[in-house]
Amino acid sequence: MIELVVISRLLEYPDAALWQHRQEMFSAISASQHLSQQDAQALGVFLRDLTGGDLLDAQASYSELFDRGRATSLLLFEHVHGESRDRGQAMVDLMAQYQRHGLQLDSRELPDHLPLYLEYLAQLPVSEAVEGLQDIAPILALLSARLEQRGSNYALLFQLLLRLADSAVDSRKVAEKIAGEARDDTPQALDAVWEEEQVKFIAGQGCGESPITAHQRRFAGAVAPQYLNISNGGQH
Repeated sequence: MIELVVISRLLEYPDAALWQHRQEMFSAISASQHLSQQDAQALGVFLRDLTGGDLLDAQASYSELFDRGRATSLLLFEHVHGESRDRGQAMVDLMAQYQRHGLQLDSRELPDHLPLYLEYLAQLPVSEAVEGLQDIAPILALLSARLEQRGSNYALLFQLLLRLADSAVDSRKVAEKIAGEARDDTPQALDAVWEEEQVKFIAGQGCGESPITAHQRRFAGAVAPQYLNISNGGQH
């Protein structure tokens, strides 16, 4: 599904290559066989607006949106396992799944990064790709609702993925559920997390906790994510 390749690329950190190859992206969108004409047009407008602006501005906006807090993380298992031990095994299982289909990961890539997962699905037969999207539909709906709440155009990409999945997830109920959710990307929320981690680090120095461990846990007490059970497409 070429649509998954396009959306995967648009969900990655913006770089000069995207600007250079945008015409190829427009052509791929025009050739879409799985998006309605209206959705294909909306995707084209998103690409036009993104690449019509300044690259540095796009990069800054992307980082503000996806790299602050955990609520809009593009790491799928953040929304399923958080930092529990189950996440490690889930990573191993997903990595094995990729390898069985000939997808080799860069050592810096995490297997649950959504753009990478979409790239993997794009290589599968359409029916299997759709099933793969349905498996993560609750996460897609959650991210869509949070991005829409923040007024981000990126919400469109998640809405398109949900339509490609022909998902039964009720996006309105998800939006209602997170309506009163505290944001974890505000300066106050981020400062609170850092202050808490600093206290924990100082208190734990005698126990041999390293700065790396403290850094990895810096969002451990942050508001969100909402953990999901996607084993049967449900959520709790």
